[in-house]
Amino acid sequence: MTGVDDTNAALFVDLYELTMSASYHAHGLDQPATFDLFARDLPPGRGYLVSCGLDAALDYLERLQFDDTALDYLGSLDLFDESFLSMLSDLRFTGEVRAIPEGELVFPNEPIVQVTAPLVEAQIVETFLLNCIGYQTMIATKAARVATACGDRTFVDFSPRRDHGTDAALKTARAASVGGAAATSLVLGGQVYGLELSGTMAHSYVMRFESEAHAFLTYARDFPGRATFLIDTYDTERGARTVVDLAGKLEPEGLLPRAVRLDSGDINTLSRSVRAILDDGGLTAVQIFASGDLDEYRIEELMTAGAPVDAFGVGTQLGTSGDAPHIAVVYKLVEDASGPKVKLSEDKVTLPGRKQVFRNAGDGGELEGDILALESEQIADARPMLQPVMRDGRRLAAAGPLAALRPRLRALAPEPPPFDVRTSPGLDALVRQLHEELGAP
Repeated sequence: MTGVDDTNAALFVDLYELTMSASYHAHGLDQPATFDLFARDLPPGRGYLVSCGLDAALDYLERLQFDDTALDYLGSLDLFDESFLSMLSDLRFTGEVRAIPEGELVFPNEPIVQVTAPLVEAQIVETFLLNCIGYQTMIATKAARVATACGDRTFVDFSPRRDHGTDAALKTARAASVGGAAATSLVLGGQVYGLELSGTMAHSYVMRFESEAHAFLTYARDFPGRATFLIDTYDTERGARTVVDLAGKLEPEGLLPRAVRLDSGDINTLSRSVRAILDDGGLTAVQIFASGDLDEYRIEELMTAGAPVDAFGVGTQLGTSGDAPHIAVVYKLVEDASGPKVKLSEDKVTLPGRKQVFRNAGDGGELEGDILALESEQIADARPMLQPVMRDGRRLAAAGPLAALRPRLRALAPEPPPFDVRTSPGLDALVRQLHEELGAP
């Protein structure tokens, strides 16, 4: 199977990162530089982002290495001289990384990750970091919105068969967990990340037996105490009655199902009728699990309507972030050996210098606003968000904030004004200085 792994991840770069790095190397420009990775703005309908992907990013940086196969391929391109290829053969990431921890809320223009390293090292990791942090932040944010819609109910990641590739599915399982998913259906996610696993049965299982009752009874005996029955293969209400009819056989053996699953039809109406059938049959402890093209909007409608659903499986819309399938994350030089740097391109202006994000919270813990400041500044009564996570190319430490967000920003369709992110006096002064030096209007 071909994919990105430790043996080839060094080539997960855009070509221009290597050509620029070769030029830096040739002209002696490989001094320390700082890059900020941040989102320019929020996707439509979003009031916040949830930082995610840091663990995988640090793992990549620790293992970064161009092996002989990679170097042979680069040599075959007739683009790079032997001096640069020799430098790449010895290259390891030796820099430092500061980041907003995973699971924390982030907002536009705030560095999610800040990399300081020799310029070549810092430049060639751009594409991997953008892919890693941007994708997983997108999924964690989507999961947090689903968790908001679920309220006190739980949800499970059911997305792997619809995700855009196997690696995406694996990363989705973890990112969904960071955002609030209780479990994943992906067994590899359980092995790699220690995630809780969840699964029911497919319609094909029910259809393979001569009757729905035989399928349910067999499954309950094969997986005692862990079964969830899929009851909508033929007729949902009839399926619920079949569960009640089987109770006399299942209960004495301790084999009652944990839940029944609804995967089609009008979930609101069907969940009410199924709940009534189960309750009338004395199965009040059997829960109702719903799935089938769900997202935060449909779940919110079900919760608002009072549908008696105890948990949800969310698939396609979670793993693809269907309503907002990308985040405009960028990776920009903000300081190098000659000092702070700024970009003045129209609609793409950047903020210069090594920075810190300071977060203010009220007495009740509710977030009041952020201040984006220079690293050297101190902001009283505010929490610094960017934390050291890697030094000299080695991670320092392993990498509930949603509850502190104001309700209007937790909302699935947040109303303006946006969360207050201000710049500090020191950063404002540096911006004015550089704009004047560069002749900006």
